[in-house]
Amino acid sequence: MSPTGGAGEEPADEHWIDPEIIRPYVVTRGRTQPAHGRFDLISMALAVGPMPGPDSGLDPEHLSILRLCREPKSVAEIAAHLDLPAGTIRVLLGDLFDRELVSAQEPRSEVDMHDMNMYKAVLDGLRSL
Repeated sequence: MSPTGGAGEEPADEHWIDPEIIRPYVVTRGRTQPAHGRFDLISMALAVGPMPGPDSGLDPEHLSILRLCREPKSVAEIAAHLDLPAGTIRVLLGDLFDRELVSAQEPRSEVDMHDMNMYKAVLDGLRSL
């Protein structure tokens, strides 16, 4: 059919809408950086305190992160589990960190780069992609 659309086709001006771009944008409300914290791919997040209730004002993605982080998880692992870009996870972790619902351990200095647990966490996160 014509580029303006026709039977069984989307209008031409709707071709730019990509759910893989729209979803992260909506989830973060357009934010691209966390308000606080750096959250590298290997930063570890751990949920602290009880799970917030449904009236907490948190989005479903925030709650999913809290459920995943009952045990320490890297940003890469969380992104893989939730099928969201790492940048989106960083913003959401920043929200949770600001509300004191997660603790975060930033990557260690090069002196501690021989810690095999850190490498295992990164590999596990990459494998689940």
